[in-house]
Amino acid sequence: MKTAILLTAASVLFVSSALAQSPAATNAPPPPGIHDPGVKSVEPAVRTSSGQPVSASAPTGDGKHMTLPDVSVHEQGDNQVQEYRRSGMLYMIVVTPKHGIPQTYMVDPQGRLLDEHGKKPVGTVMYKVLEWGKSKPASEESTAPSSDDGGH
Repeated sequence: MKTAILLTAASVLFVSSALAQSPAATNAPPPPGIHDPGVKSVEPAVRTSSGQPVSASAPTGDGKHMTLPDVSVHEQGDNQVQEYRRSGMLYMIVVTPKHGIPQTYMVDPQGRLLDEHGKKPVGTVMYKVLEWGKSKPASEESTAPSSDDGGH
């Protein structure tokens, strides 16, 4: 008897949840046809923070004009190098290796490369930790204690 009551309650809950679902939206457009070419993609417009489209020279909020950078891209070995210039002055270089993470370098007015944080890039630091196959220097051999202790 308990089993019949549980089955009836479960079926009522299942049917009520199925009936509670709303029908499909009627304001949706019909699906496209098989040979429909679809929508052509366009380049997204670059916009300022206020939502205005940016032209080659657009006014900013403080009344000054903002110019878009000139970007030149070239290959250097296996690396792709992007050079960003504004008013003819180089201000940023992005080096993208073939297999690796892009590295961004800012260029100061004197032409020196700086990393993203305004510091000069650090070269590889190499220390000689251990060297094999060489004898000790002469200074160490003369100061080393001898093994002749007079027979002790």
